Amino acid sequence: MENSTLTATHPAETATPAERDHAARYLAVTRDRLLEAVKGLSDAQWNFRPRPGHWSLAETVEHLAIIEERIKQIINGLPQAAADSPERDAKQMDATIVAVIPIRYPRITAPPVVSPASATSGPEALERFRASRARTIEMVASATHLRGRVTLHPIFGPWDGYQWLLGSGAHCVRHTAQILEMREDPNFPAA
Repeated sequence: MENSTLTATHPAETATPAERDHAARYLAVTRDRLLEAVKGLSDAQWNFRPRPGHWSLAETVEHLAIIEERIKQIINGLPQAAADSPERDAKQMDATIVAVIPIRYPRITAPPVVSPASATSGPEALERFRASRARTIEMVASATHLRGRVTLHPIFGPWDGYQWLLGSGAHCVRHTAQILEMREDPNFPAA
Protein backbone atom coordinates (compact mmCIF):
# COMPACT_ATOMS: atom_id res chain seq x y z
CA MET A 1 0.00 0.00 0.00
CA GLU A 2 1.52 3.33 -1.00
CA ASN A 3 1.37 6.34 1.31
CA SER A 4 -0.59 8.29 -1.27
CA THR A 5 -3.51 5.86 -0.94
CA LEU A 6 -3.70 5.91 2.84
CA THR A 7 -6.63 7.60 4.57
CA ALA A 8 -7.22 8.95 8.05
CA THR A 9 -9.15 5.77 8.85
CA HIS A 10 -6.31 3.52 7.67
CA PRO A 11 -3.13 5.54 8.24
CA ALA A 12 -0.71 2.63 8.01
CA GLU A 13 -0.40 -1.11 8.08
CA THR A 14 0.71 -1.03 11.67
CA ALA A 15 -1.06 -0.05 14.84
CA THR A 16 -0.12 3.16 16.61
CA PRO A 17 1.80 2.95 19.89
CA ALA A 18 -1.42 3.99 21.69
CA GLU A 19 -3.37 1.19 19.98
CA ARG A 20 -0.70 -1.36 20.84
CA ASP A 21 -0.69 -0.20 24.47
CA HIS A 22 -4.48 -0.32 24.62
CA ALA A 23 -4.61 -3.83 23.13
CA ALA A 24 -1.95 -5.17 25.51
CA ARG A 25 -3.71 -3.67 28.54
CA TYR A 26 -7.14 -4.93 27.40
CA LEU A 27 -5.76 -8.43 26.87
CA ALA A 28 -4.11 -8.39 30.31
CA VAL A 29 -7.19 -7.06 32.13
CA THR A 30 -9.55 -9.53 30.48
CA ARG A 31 -7.14 -12.38 31.26
CA ASP A 32 -6.95 -11.32 34.91
CA ARG A 33 -10.75 -11.16 35.22
CA LEU A 34 -11.01 -14.69 33.84
CA LEU A 35 -8.32 -15.94 36.23
CA GLU A 36 -10.22 -14.41 39.15
CA ALA A 37 -13.50 -15.99 37.98
CA VAL A 38 -12.03 -19.51 38.04
CA LYS A 39 -9.73 -19.15 41.03
CA GLY A 40 -9.80 -22.08 43.44
CA LEU A 41 -12.34 -24.23 41.58
CA SER A 42 -12.67 -27.90 42.50
CA ASP A 43 -12.88 -30.65 39.87
CA ALA A 44 -16.65 -30.85 40.43
CA GLN A 45 -16.97 -27.11 39.83
CA TRP A 46 -14.78 -27.19 36.72
CA ASN A 47 -16.92 -30.00 35.29
CA PHE A 48 -20.35 -28.60 36.25
CA ARG A 49 -22.82 -28.28 33.36
CA PRO A 50 -25.85 -26.06 33.96
CA ARG A 51 -27.88 -28.10 31.46
CA PRO A 52 -27.23 -31.08 29.19
CA GLY A 53 -25.50 -29.98 26.01
CA HIS A 54 -23.98 -26.85 27.63
CA TRP A 55 -20.28 -26.48 28.15
CA SER A 56 -18.65 -26.98 31.51
CA LEU A 57 -16.35 -24.31 32.91
CA ALA A 58 -13.38 -26.43 31.80
CA GLU A 59 -14.75 -26.61 28.25
CA THR A 60 -15.42 -22.88 28.22
CA VAL A 61 -11.79 -22.16 29.13
CA GLU A 62 -10.59 -24.74 26.61
CA HIS A 63 -12.62 -22.88 23.96
CA LEU A 64 -10.95 -19.61 24.98
CA ALA A 65 -7.53 -21.24 24.58
CA ILE A 66 -8.44 -22.53 21.11
CA ILE A 67 -9.64 -19.09 20.01
CA GLU A 68 -6.52 -17.44 21.41
CA GLU A 69 -4.30 -19.76 19.38
CA ARG A 70 -6.31 -19.18 16.20
CA ILE A 71 -6.08 -15.41 16.57
CA LYS A 72 -2.30 -15.60 16.66
CA GLN A 73 -2.39 -17.65 13.45
CA ILE A 74 -4.63 -15.05 11.83
CA ILE A 75 -2.33 -12.19 12.84
CA ASN A 76 0.72 -14.07 11.59
CA GLY A 77 -1.02 -14.46 8.21
CA LEU A 78 -1.93 -10.80 7.82
CA PRO A 79 1.10 -9.82 5.70
CA GLN A 80 -0.42 -12.00 2.95
CA ALA A 81 -4.04 -10.93 3.62
CA ALA A 82 -6.17 -8.65 1.48
CA ALA A 83 -5.71 -4.91 1.74
CA ASP A 84 -8.37 -3.13 3.74
CA SER A 85 -10.91 -1.01 1.93
CA PRO A 86 -10.47 2.73 2.46
CA GLU A 87 -14.26 2.95 2.84
CA ARG A 88 -14.34 0.66 5.87
CA ASP A 89 -14.55 2.58 9.14
CA ALA A 90 -11.94 0.78 11.25
CA LYS A 91 -12.46 2.97 14.31
CA GLN A 92 -16.19 2.25 14.30
CA MET A 93 -15.51 -1.49 14.09
CA ASP A 94 -13.02 -1.17 16.99
CA ALA A 95 -15.80 0.32 19.13
CA THR A 96 -18.36 -2.25 17.95
CA ILE A 97 -16.11 -5.16 18.90
CA VAL A 98 -15.61 -3.97 22.46
CA ALA A 99 -19.30 -3.05 22.90
CA VAL A 100 -21.07 -5.95 21.17
CA ILE A 101 -19.00 -9.12 21.56
CA PRO A 102 -19.26 -9.22 25.37
CA ILE A 103 -23.08 -9.27 25.13
CA ARG A 104 -24.05 -12.90 25.71
CA TYR A 105 -27.43 -12.89 24.01
CA PRO A 106 -28.25 -14.08 21.50
CA ARG A 107 -26.13 -17.15 22.07
CA ILE A 108 -23.81 -18.13 19.26
CA THR A 109 -22.97 -21.75 18.52
CA ALA A 110 -19.25 -22.19 18.05
CA PRO A 111 -18.21 -24.05 14.92
CA PRO A 112 -16.54 -27.45 15.50
CA VAL A 113 -13.06 -26.10 14.70
CA VAL A 114 -13.13 -23.91 17.84
CA SER A 115 -15.30 -26.12 20.04
CA PRO A 116 -13.71 -27.81 23.04
CA ALA A 117 -12.74 -31.44 22.72
CA SER A 118 -13.16 -31.99 26.48
CA ALA A 119 -9.72 -33.57 26.41
CA THR A 120 -8.23 -31.48 29.20
CA SER A 121 -9.01 -30.74 32.81
CA GLY A 122 -9.99 -27.26 33.91
CA PRO A 123 -6.52 -26.44 35.27
CA GLU A 124 -4.90 -27.77 32.06
CA ALA A 125 -7.24 -25.69 29.89
CA LEU A 126 -6.53 -22.64 32.04
CA GLU A 127 -2.76 -23.11 31.73
CA ARG A 128 -3.12 -23.51 27.97
CA PHE A 129 -5.12 -20.28 27.82
CA ARG A 130 -2.72 -18.43 30.13
CA ALA A 131 0.34 -19.45 28.07
CA SER A 132 -1.35 -18.60 24.79
CA ARG A 133 -2.57 -15.21 26.06
CA ALA A 134 0.96 -14.42 27.26
CA ARG A 135 2.25 -15.08 23.74
CA THR A 136 -0.52 -12.91 22.29
CA ILE A 137 0.39 -10.02 24.59
CA GLU A 138 4.05 -10.40 23.59
CA MET A 139 3.00 -10.37 19.94
CA VAL A 140 1.23 -7.01 20.32
CA ALA A 141 4.52 -5.13 20.49
CA SER A 142 6.07 -6.61 17.36
CA ALA A 143 3.31 -7.79 15.01
CA THR A 144 3.24 -6.08 11.64
CA HIS A 145 0.16 -5.34 9.56
CA LEU A 146 -2.15 -4.81 12.53
CA ARG A 147 -3.87 -2.20 10.38
CA GLY A 148 -4.41 -2.09 6.65
CA ARG A 149 -4.79 -5.85 6.04
CA VAL A 150 -7.96 -7.80 6.80
CA THR A 151 -9.33 -11.30 7.14
CA LEU A 152 -12.98 -12.17 7.43
CA HIS A 153 -14.58 -12.71 10.79
CA PRO A 154 -17.49 -15.15 10.28
CA ILE A 155 -20.05 -12.76 11.83
CA PHE A 156 -18.63 -9.24 11.61
CA GLY A 157 -16.93 -9.26 8.21
CA PRO A 158 -13.42 -7.91 7.61
CA TRP A 159 -11.24 -7.37 10.66
CA ASP A 160 -7.69 -6.10 10.78
CA GLY A 161 -5.13 -7.43 13.25
CA TYR A 162 -5.84 -4.81 15.88
CA GLN A 163 -9.50 -5.79 15.74
CA TRP A 164 -8.65 -9.48 16.14
CA LEU A 165 -6.72 -8.52 19.30
CA LEU A 166 -9.68 -6.52 20.62
CA GLY A 167 -11.93 -9.41 19.65
CA SER A 168 -9.84 -11.81 21.71
CA GLY A 169 -10.23 -9.60 24.76
CA ALA A 170 -13.95 -9.05 24.20
CA HIS A 171 -14.49 -12.77 23.64
CA CYS A 172 -12.81 -13.42 26.99
CA VAL A 173 -15.16 -10.90 28.62
CA ARG A 174 -18.15 -12.72 27.09
CA HIS A 175 -17.10 -16.10 28.44
CA THR A 176 -16.01 -14.75 31.82
CA ALA A 177 -19.58 -13.49 32.20
CA GLN A 178 -20.80 -16.97 31.24
CA ILE A 179 -18.56 -18.52 33.91
CA LEU A 180 -19.79 -16.09 36.56
CA GLU A 181 -23.37 -16.83 35.56
CA MET A 182 -22.72 -20.57 35.87
CA ARG A 183 -21.22 -20.06 39.32
CA GLU A 184 -24.51 -18.43 40.38
CA ASP A 185 -26.54 -21.46 39.29
CA PRO A 186 -28.38 -22.97 42.31
CA ASN A 187 -26.99 -26.39 41.36
CA PHE A 188 -23.37 -25.24 41.16
CA PRO A 189 -21.30 -27.49 43.47
CA ALA A 190 -20.29 -25.89 46.75
CA ALA A 191 -16.82 -27.39 46.44
